[in-house]
Amino acid sequence: MSTAVPQDTPSSQAQPDGTPQAFRIGLVGYGEVGRILAEDLRAAGVAVSAYDLKLESPSSDADTMRVHAVEFGVELGASATMVATPADLVISAVTASQTLDAARAAAAGLRPGTFVLDVNSASPKAKRDAAQAVHAQGGRYVEGAVMTSVPPYRIRVPLLLGGPHASAVEPLLKQLGFAPTVGSADLGVVSATKMCRSVMIKGLEAMVIESLASARHYGVEDAVLASLKETFPGIDWEKQAAYFFQRVIQHGRRRSEEVREVAETVRDAGLTPWSAEGTAERQAWMADLAEDGVFGQRGDADFGRSPDWRTEADRLLAQIAKPKL
Repeated sequence: MSTAVPQDTPSSQAQPDGTPQAFRIGLVGYGEVGRILAEDLRAAGVAVSAYDLKLESPSSDADTMRVHAVEFGVELGASATMVATPADLVISAVTASQTLDAARAAAAGLRPGTFVLDVNSASPKAKRDAAQAVHAQGGRYVEGAVMTSVPPYRIRVPLLLGGPHASAVEPLLKQLGFAPTVGSADLGVVSATKMCRSVMIKGLEAMVIESLASARHYGVEDAVLASLKETFPGIDWEKQAAYFFQRVIQHGRRRSEEVREVAETVRDAGLTPWSAEGTAERQAWMADLAEDGVFGQRGDADFGRSPDWRTEADRLLAQIAKPKL
């Protein structure tokens, strides 16, 4: 299945036989989100190349990426610059702290007019700095704010677009299978929307883990859950708690980096980010425990996937009860 390309994209230029050139996506970042996008884009017949910093060092994550690339026909590049050079569209899906570095590296290889879609969870200031780096090299930067968890929706995850090139790239993204909506022509607006939402969502994850792990310690978890159900009857707190534990165990490091960007967003608004900073610390703390093997071995099929949050809370409590050496 081939994907039609709008006439204002670089790949609409015809080959000698009159057919359009093959459309190519360059992914900078090949973690969970990058691999999901790669799978769906490859299923649509789109050529995909990818680069990730973790590919530069031996690790289980790097091994996972290489196996995945072979399975789905993704070409792995040696750098973000090399991946960006032949691309008609570059998608940046890295951790929040790498947003600007990724934009600069990709920009160095861009052809004039190439779109760069930045879906990273970074502050409005970071997005504006990234845009400046891309525009300086003749690229067309578009900030993307992913408005909910990617795995359930995959490529169809709700995506707000921002910046002066948002309207131009929207038809292309729809043809590729995305579900974009133009949020604002001004850079930073959709990222502010994402960041302010994350004060609540990522904060709720941290609060649920802290509340229920403590309740488990005191043996009052059933009473706490019953009270929560009475106050918020529309939420299945057992399932929600299990999901929060799962996501933070699996992705706490990435989440903590995002919430540090959230804190900067709050600080830029003139508020002291007490909640965001506490959330970032709790998420990073969970990431440390996960990396120490408290919740099992990363890469195992059941890692961080316990259907009952109590299993993970008990592991957490057992770890912190150990004597400090």
